[in-house]
Amino acid sequence: MRDVTIIGAGIGGLASALALAARGARVHVIEQAPALTEAGAGLQISPNGYRVLAALGLGPAIDAAGIATRTVVLADGARGREVVRMDLGGAPFRLLHRADLVAILAEAARARDVRISLGSRVLGVEDGARAQITLANGEMDTDFVVGADGIRSRVRPVLNGPAAATFTGQVAWRTIVPGGLAPEARVDMGPGRHLVRYPLAGDRVNMVGVEERAAWTAEGWHIPGNPDAFRAAFAGFAAARDHLAAADHVHIWGLFLHPVADRWHGRKIALLGDAAHPTLPFLAQGANLALEDAWTLAAALDAGDLPAWQAARRPRVVRAIGAAAANARSYHLRGPVRHVAHAGLRAVGRVAPGVLPRRFDWLYAHDVTQEPGAGAMDADLQQNR
Repeated sequence: MRDVTIIGAGIGGLASALALAARGARVHVIEQAPALTEAGAGLQISPNGYRVLAALGLGPAIDAAGIATRTVVLADGARGREVVRMDLGGAPFRLLHRADLVAILAEAARARDVRISLGSRVLGVEDGARAQITLANGEMDTDFVVGADGIRSRVRPVLNGPAAATFTGQVAWRTIVPGGLAPEARVDMGPGRHLVRYPLAGDRVNMVGVEERAAWTAEGWHIPGNPDAFRAAFAGFAAARDHLAAADHVHIWGLFLHPVADRWHGRKIALLGDAAHPTLPFLAQGANLALEDAWTLAAALDAGDLPAWQAARRPRVVRAIGAAAANARSYHLRGPVRHVAHAGLRAVGRVAPGVLPRRFDWLYAHDVTQEPGAGAMDADLQQNR
């Protein structure tokens, strides 16, 4: 039985713990935070991520915790007028709170005897005959280490050395407010900014606003912002006025471009999720790509072929990151080109409404649980799929 230690108890780390345990590994997750808490934010689980959760036996729990949707609306922020409404088809999209997903994954992992140690700060990792982990309170060795420790990963530099991030000139605001909203993801677009809103369980609305800003802003999920400044940034967005007024606490962070890691694995260590490939939040794929990584890494370790795993995963991830960056440019158009682009979207939506959603079939329709070598889960987990 292989001993696997996972650094980071976020979505990718816990999903990989569950996937590896289901394949017979003895799994230990170490997390520096003193409790399994997640930032107060929502997320969108698209079909490619949902298929992994369903294959892990979590489909019913996700369905119960989230809100089903099949629609994305792009709208003119100032006028509140719809530009185009995209029907995403029958594939399962779910809108839910990050904390709910983390709780579901943690409960399932513990039920499979995954050990989760909180308050364990990692200082360093060495890739040798056995992986060595230096903690603030001691050392440990293990058969294999998975670095699921995000953009400030301690594992990534071991494989790739230091990497500089570049400020995009954009900042993001986030908050959750009380109130209702139709079961859809709505993107209100304006010159140099856009605002995403969608409902969460418990009569709440998740809001993420992105604005272009020359001044550098720190990167991090937990930086408090000024609600009045948030409202001022999106004051012209008439359709969102009530939700903006309800915001009494916000967070703000700078958006940075991080290079996709050249190396995702060594002899006894591997990276997944943001530790390997941070993405901008303009296609809602951060969690979904991490879920894909978790499933495929477990299969690759079983097969003993990590090079093939990276070779298959990296081009897909690079394409998704590029598509997210393109969305940001499209949302923030200015001047005459903006009016022309919106008119074009309206025309396509009227004449051929299926064209726009099909642009992302390569992303949403893909099922990593059906890739060659992706099977071999134990029987009780398979029965829950």
